[in-house]
Amino acid sequence: MIFYKTQEEIEKIRESCLLVCKALTEVAKVIKPGISAATIDALAEQVIRDNGAVPAFKGYRGFPSTLCVSVNEGVVHGIATEELVFKDGDIVSVDCGVLMNDFHGDSAYTFPLGDVAEDVMELCRVTNTSLYKGIRNAVAGNRLGDIGFSIQNYVERMHNYSIVRELVGHGIGRDLHEAPEVPNYGKRGRGPKLKEGLVIAIEPMVNLGRKEVRTAKDGWTVIAKDLKPSAHYEHTVAVKDGEADILSDHSGVEAAILQNDNVKSVSLKTAAV
Repeated sequence: MIFYKTQEEIEKIRESCLLVCKALTEVAKVIKPGISAATIDALAEQVIRDNGAVPAFKGYRGFPSTLCVSVNEGVVHGIATEELVFKDGDIVSVDCGVLMNDFHGDSAYTFPLGDVAEDVMELCRVTNTSLYKGIRNAVAGNRLGDIGFSIQNYVERMHNYSIVRELVGHGIGRDLHEAPEVPNYGKRGRGPKLKEGLVIAIEPMVNLGRKEVRTAKDGWTVIAKDLKPSAHYEHTVAVKDGEADILSDHSGVEAAILQNDNVKSVSLKTAAV
């Protein structure tokens, strides 16, 4: 069942999403080669709890950390351990969720650290741009397939990367994962009609190589089978007439990256969007 939100509920989801992005911004200030995933995890948890909220991922179905931290061939759901230490040239997907005032927020950003190869930087740029292409189609009157088609067309047909099929975006609200599922692939004009009040997390997961994935021995981390890099960006958005309302905000993250010499900026290809 799809739950449509009132404007008051959407504002509560926005508050949670902005706190997610505040935590991601603090991560963006300190992330660098040589520190561990556990370090940024502890920082994010402190930001969340200091603002009267709780980490939505920690304990969810037994997941052990506040952040999902997935490096290089890691697609999503990586555990933030002390043993996972970032290296020069890594790309690090950081996914964060918050529960505050009974509503969830969710957002993710991939950080390129140090001397990242240009083909991997392009993967990040294309994935980030594809997120906004999907968002542009998240408007009342469109179909769910219009979102997935716009992402898939840009990623696979125009840039020859691969959309992961096993993992999708989702509705969000009182529950972290609600109906409907939001695939990053699809056909135009197919699927449920989008209506005002629908709140969804759109999150392209894009592999440099083949689309196939598997789960690592830790039981959580999803990795690209061919061990080539994967990028992941996510916004929570509310469907509206005319233009989607982006409830999360990466501007603070991107401003912090510009001040961190250890992270490369992923400039949005605005002309393509």
